[in-house]
Amino acid sequence: MSDVAVIGIGLHNFGRSPDLSGLEQGASAVREALKDAGIEWKDIQVAYGGSQDAGNADALVNQLGLTGLQFTNIWNGCATGGSSLNAAFNAIESGSAEIALAVGFDKHAPGAFNADPADWGLDPWYGESGLMLTTQFFAMKIQRYMHDYGITDDALIRVAQKAFYNGSLNPRAWRRQALSYKEIETSMMVSHPLRKYMFCSPAEGGAAIILCKGSLAKRFTSKPVYLKAAVVRTRPYGSFEVFSPSLASTYGDAPSVKASQDAFEIAGVGPKDIDVLQLQDTESGAEIMHMAENGFCEHGEQEKLIADGVTSIVGSMPINTDGGCLANGEPVGASGLRQIHEICLQLRQQAGSRQVQGSPKLGYTHVYGVPGISAVTILQV
Repeated sequence: MSDVAVIGIGLHNFGRSPDLSGLEQGASAVREALKDAGIEWKDIQVAYGGSQDAGNADALVNQLGLTGLQFTNIWNGCATGGSSLNAAFNAIESGSAEIALAVGFDKHAPGAFNADPADWGLDPWYGESGLMLTTQFFAMKIQRYMHDYGITDDALIRVAQKAFYNGSLNPRAWRRQALSYKEIETSMMVSHPLRKYMFCSPAEGGAAIILCKGSLAKRFTSKPVYLKAAVVRTRPYGSFEVFSPSLASTYGDAPSVKASQDAFEIAGVGPKDIDVLQLQDTESGAEIMHMAENGFCEHGEQEKLIADGVTSIVGSMPINTDGGCLANGEPVGASGLRQIHEICLQLRQQAGSRQVQGSPKLGYTHVYGVPGISAVTILQV
C-alpha cells in the first residue's frame, strides 16, 4: 500500500450560502473532516489550501485555532485543490509530517469568470478579442476538437444529461434536478456549440481532506483510502490552453496527458484498472476531451461510449458520479478536493443511491486549471 492514506473527508455543500463567507465554508469542511478522522485541529501538523475570491486559506487558523501550524497558501487556478493535495501528500512522503490537511474554499459572484489579461502576462488585445471570457475559449476549443475527431452535439447533450441525473441522486449537489435530453438540447446557446446547461456555474463551497502516514491509518479509521499517486503537471509546448496568445505549428499534448501518464506509472496501474473516476467538466466538452487525454479511450471514441451508457453510474467507466462541476458548480479552490471526497465515498461504499456497482477498489481524479495545469490522483482501498 501507499505510504499516504486519506483518513478524513469533509465538504460544505456547494452552491450559494448567503449567510456564510467562503472562509467559514472552508472551516465547516475542515471540522467535518476532523470529525470523520476522529482527531482534533491541534493534531494537524501541516496544511495547504487555496481560494481564488474568498481570501487567504491560512486565515482558517483564526476560525479553527491558533496552534502555530505551518500553513501554506496554494493557487493554481481550478487545479488548486489537486495542487494542495499534492503538497500535503509530498509532506508526508518526505517524512516532514505524519498528519496533513488539504483544504479549499471559494465564494464567487454569479456570472462567468472574466480575468484581466495583465494578470496573466497578456496584452489588452487578448481580452478585447473575448478569449479571456472562458466560456468563449472553451467553445472555440471544443469546436476544433469536434471537427478533428467527429464528435457531435449529441455527445455534448448526453454528458450534461448524465451530470444532472447524477446530481439528482446527490443530496449535497447544488443542482439536484434531472434534465431531459430535450431541455438541454433546446436551452439557450451561450457560446456555440455550448448551451446554457452545458456549462458549470461559479459557486461557493468548501472541501477538506486529511492525510496521514499510511502505517498509521488504521489508528484513525477502519476504512482508509490509500493514495497511490498525486501528480501535478503544467502545459508542454504546443498544447492548446486557455490564456495562450498563440498556437504552435504542431499540436502538442495537453498537460492532462503527462499528468495522467505519470500518475499511472507511479501507481503501477492502467486506465482499465480504474473502477470509478472524476474528470474536470467545467463544460460538457471538457469531459469529452479529458476522457481521451487521461487515457480512458482514443480520441473520437467518446461519442459511442457516451451513447452506450458506458460512462453512467451503472456503466463500466462511471464518470463524475456526484454530478461533477455541471451539477455542483465550481468554487475554484474547493473543486479538486470535492472530486477526492466523492471518490473516497465510492471506495468506502458510502455513496448511497449513486454508488457504483460491485466493490470498487481503484478511483481516479483529474482537475484542470488555467493557464494549463492538470492534477491527477489515483486512490485505492
